[in-house]
Amino acid sequence: MEENVFITAEATEKEVKMRLDKYLAQKIDNVSRAQIQRLIENGNVMCEDISITDNSYKVRLGDSFVVTVPEPEEAEPTPEDIPLDVVYEDSDIAVLNKPAGMTVHPAAGAYHGTLVNALLFHCRDLSGIGGVKRPGIVHRIDRETSGLLVVAKNDTAHRFLSEQFAEHSIERTYYAVVYGVPSPLDGRIEGNIGRSPFDRKKMALVASGGKFAATNYKTLQTFGSAAALVQCNLETGRTHQIRVHLSSIGHALVGDKVYVKNKKSEIPLPTELKTFVNNFPRQALHAKSLGFIHPRTLQFMQFDSELPADMAELMQRLNAWQKA
Repeated sequence: MEENVFITAEATEKEVKMRLDKYLAQKIDNVSRAQIQRLIENGNVMCEDISITDNSYKVRLGDSFVVTVPEPEEAEPTPEDIPLDVVYEDSDIAVLNKPAGMTVHPAAGAYHGTLVNALLFHCRDLSGIGGVKRPGIVHRIDRETSGLLVVAKNDTAHRFLSEQFAEHSIERTYYAVVYGVPSPLDGRIEGNIGRSPFDRKKMALVASGGKFAATNYKTLQTFGSAAALVQCNLETGRTHQIRVHLSSIGHALVGDKVYVKNKKSEIPLPTELKTFVNNFPRQALHAKSLGFIHPRTLQFMQFDSELPADMAELMQRLNAWQKA
């Protein structure tokens, strides 16, 4: 099987000190920066016969790079006939309403029943993305988070959408039900998010390292002092961002088994409703709307989804108590 090999021209003075991944993404058409990063990490980029595996390598004057892009190969995940809630689809993209409980990517312990398995069955017109014939997962939402996400069906769409995510120009709105009522009701939370130094399975706001993250929130409805419905708009897209940020101001998501505080049982609600809220089976978080520029038409597209049944029931019970 042949490979595609790209050789860049010598770097100019204006390109000196650019990050290698950014530099190559500008030089090679139809390959996203995320794909470039994987190629670098996998040893597919050479400079003067030396393999460069550091994405942050600073380009030097006169540097020329040889980039080897493997031909698409068959995907390891197997197609599975799993129903999908397809909100929109064309030859370039698919917008899906993911249910809570579905993992996006196959991984250790979850090789089947994932969104990728379902997409491989559903999408028969995929081209090679990242060296593999598979749906292009441009962004993820947590397994227990429901809601909208967009998938690329070819390399061009993958690169175009990835660039929008890298530039933070994608519009994403989430609805969350949290313990307590935020004060102030509306605000902006920012701070670098990285692995918790105390628990490697958790993310946390970190004093040094990590990646900058910013979340704008707006309280849409309150239920006494017990809980609130909060709208979150992401400026960035870090792992567990909303869960970490809201928890950091004392308002963990209902149902969150990782970031919730032990004081959740103290919420001022009737016993039956308190039990229902405290035993909500997953974090009450829904990716409600998604907006982006279409990779082919260049038109802005906006999608919206209703709350899923479990969160709708949670809201209905809290509303009924509020009105009683």
